[in-house]
Amino acid sequence: MIAITAKPASRIAAGRWSLALAAACCAAALLWTGTAAAQGRTVSSAVELARQSDSLKPGEWVWAPQIAPRGPVLVYVDLSTQRATVYRNGVRIGVATVSSGKPGYQTPTGVFTILQKDARHRSSKYNSAPMPYQQRLTWDGVALHAGGLPGYPESHGCVHLPMAFARQLFTVTQLGTTVIVAGNSAHPVATGGGEVLAPSTSGLKSDRDFWTPEKSPAGPLTIVLSRADQAVVVLRNGVPIGRSAVTVPRDNDATHVLTLAGENQGTQQWIYAGVAGHEDEGGQPVDEVTRNKVRIPEEFYRQVTAMLQPGATLLVTSAPLGDAGTGTPLTVLSGQ
Repeated sequence: MIAITAKPASRIAAGRWSLALAAACCAAALLWTGTAAAQGRTVSSAVELARQSDSLKPGEWVWAPQIAPRGPVLVYVDLSTQRATVYRNGVRIGVATVSSGKPGYQTPTGVFTILQKDARHRSSKYNSAPMPYQQRLTWDGVALHAGGLPGYPESHGCVHLPMAFARQLFTVTQLGTTVIVAGNSAHPVATGGGEVLAPSTSGLKSDRDFWTPEKSPAGPLTIVLSRADQAVVVLRNGVPIGRSAVTVPRDNDATHVLTLAGENQGTQQWIYAGVAGHEDEGGQPVDEVTRNKVRIPEEFYRQVTAMLQPGATLLVTSAPLGDAGTGTPLTVLSGQ
């Protein structure tokens, strides 16, 4: 015999509410599983990676670390295509769809370094929301982490990644790894090049020049060359430590991203990272044909090159830098 007891209306309503809440949670879990943790595609060659990355749908990713097993890592986030690309030693080893900041919460563009890593991070801003495999870019809340991927910008400023991709990325980066966030990579990247930094005795000087390496005694080096400002800013561990007037050709408005891989026969070897639309440049060394196209005061050149180590990053952009290396539209954010 089964006893049936009547429940008060308030308890029935509460039960219905609990069922509705549970259903909502299940739906959210299914959405997370189907989007943020979508099945990735693994590949064995750079050619196959390029072919597959061109057809990625929201939530999908490609990961092929064996293409470049060793070397410095660089992350390039293209807001215009909602893609994140990972380079090791200048070679693409992974591509993922992302979701960046929605209107009113736009993800800032510029050069960042990873300031903090926390695989089980929870938001201090948004009701302790989970942010798995968080890699912090700014202390005011911008980070890379696993999150929703609807196919368009929807975050509050962070860069959402597929769950499995975020986990893989977490394993190859370290504190100080450079992350470049660009707002538009649609313009062509000029091929060829030259030695990226070359000394000059032309007496270039500006009242905005400075050299203060003591502000950040250690950490990864990032160099930003601006065609708009005809200036170079040097950051160490994300902190501006130097600025100088330079002469940079204005023959194109392309964005170049390069990584210093080491020395080849006594010469520093800069390697192109193939940004969106110019993947064929990835892994290609910079030659010496146009060595003197970029002119830098000799003393500043000497100071910078004395600090260069494998893993240093160079960004060439047409965007202005702003005061002391910080500002808009290119934000070069301090790590402090």
